[in-house]
Amino acid sequence: MQERSSGAELAAILRAELNRYSPGEKLPSSRALVERHRVSPVTVSRALAELAAEGLVTTRPGAGAFRAEPRSEAPRPVDTSWQEIALSAEPAGDQVPRSVDAAGVVATLAVPGPGVIELNGGYLHADLQPERALGAALARAGRRPGAWGRPPVEGVPELRAWFAREIAGSGGPLAASDVLITAGGQSALTAALRALAAPGAPVLVESPTYPGMLAVARASGLRPVPVPLDADGVRTDLLADAFRVSGARLFVCQPLFQNPTGAVLAAERRREVLRVARAAGAFVIEDDFARLLVHGDTPAPPPTLIADDRDGTVVHVRSLTKATSANLRVGALAARGPVLDRLRAIQVVDSFFVPRPLQEAALELVGSPSWPRHLRLIAGELTARRNALTAALHHELPALAGPDAGPGPAYGDPVPGGLYVPPGGYHLWLRLPDGTDETALTGAALRAGVAVAAGRPYFPAEPPAAHLRLSFASASGTGEITEGVRRLRTACEELGVPVR
Repeated sequence: MQERSSGAELAAILRAELNRYSPGEKLPSSRALVERHRVSPVTVSRALAELAAEGLVTTRPGAGAFRAEPRSEAPRPVDTSWQEIALSAEPAGDQVPRSVDAAGVVATLAVPGPGVIELNGGYLHADLQPERALGAALARAGRRPGAWGRPPVEGVPELRAWFAREIAGSGGPLAASDVLITAGGQSALTAALRALAAPGAPVLVESPTYPGMLAVARASGLRPVPVPLDADGVRTDLLADAFRVSGARLFVCQPLFQNPTGAVLAAERRREVLRVARAAGAFVIEDDFARLLVHGDTPAPPPTLIADDRDGTVVHVRSLTKATSANLRVGALAARGPVLDRLRAIQVVDSFFVPRPLQEAALELVGSPSWPRHLRLIAGELTARRNALTAALHHELPALAGPDAGPGPAYGDPVPGGLYVPPGGYHLWLRLPDGTDETALTGAALRAGVAVAAGRPYFPAEPPAAHLRLSFASASGTGEITEGVRRLRTACEELGVPVR
């Protein structure tokens, strides 16, 4: 049993036994609890800390733990009704409400209940995470000379240099001085959006796109303007129109393994995105979140947009989190020109710096022999899980998957589905039959024991159809993926959604 869960169990036992003791009476010693419940001293310490945090016990160094004295009076209820007015009162000049809808983000962060198969997650399953390598890296990092000293606000130089090589290649156009270390990709996106667009300004985004970016944009007072995608990525003819009509000076895109469609921006469109943005005097935020998640049966991905950018148009976002663990929140922002000073200022004001031990641990990890082995492992595992999910959809839900794997997301296609099998990333984007209530379907799926993500949060405006996003990285293996799709079929049958 894990130490954390056994600590919670011991706390539950002690909580139930507290009525045996009078207020102020001493509880059994830690040694007695260790012997009685056959647990470690750490477990006892965790359990007592939990009860102390609840106000049920008090601890006195050198004396032990005691049942807490009852409160002399019940706490007065807090009246927060005034906040409804304060939070909704917008100044006359505000163009975008300040309320934040985090539902799309929370859906990918929430831990499913017991027995629920997770096909909606945004991170690798524990079986795919390099936990042993991470633990060893963290231990080595903690012993590095100066590891606990205050780091440069821009980041540890060696880590900045590593990201510069990873983003633009050895001998590429990026130097270590062009990189800022951030607390993960979400933090980098937040800093970039705040730095590059004023509150109330329009910002062009792919449609559909990552809900976390939409939430950040709206929380920053920006107005997301959708630009549709097709099988080759963002439609650059519509991108030029969107810049002209909206007056936007910023475009956010995911050229590689786009979330949620999985699309890869075609070569001719890569050049056109840079040309159109430069003509509009606009920046491009390149969110390169999944480059380390290329599948084992595909060739190397194309280079980053910033590697081909000679005008300082692109601000690049990269993170180690998706390929390692949700807890390794280390990422990077890369940019050239005066914009880098603004990005740096925003980051310093927001968070000062990324903790040095975490940066040192990241350096230890990516510099170890286990790092390339880990990347090869997840490339193979993601391929197997992607194939398992695709096969299960065609077997269990052929009406949704379509007659065969199509060339890309087929918006407007008369055949529901148009399933696109991406060469990287961790999810499939499934179009549902017309008239399907995706909210009802996700609820029915959860009742059937599988968590899936509704498509609506991925659209910045009205969606063209109902969709589901299915993740194959957050499940424990191919067998669980197959069972998850079988449970999804049960949910479809419950609601009368055609499956064959």
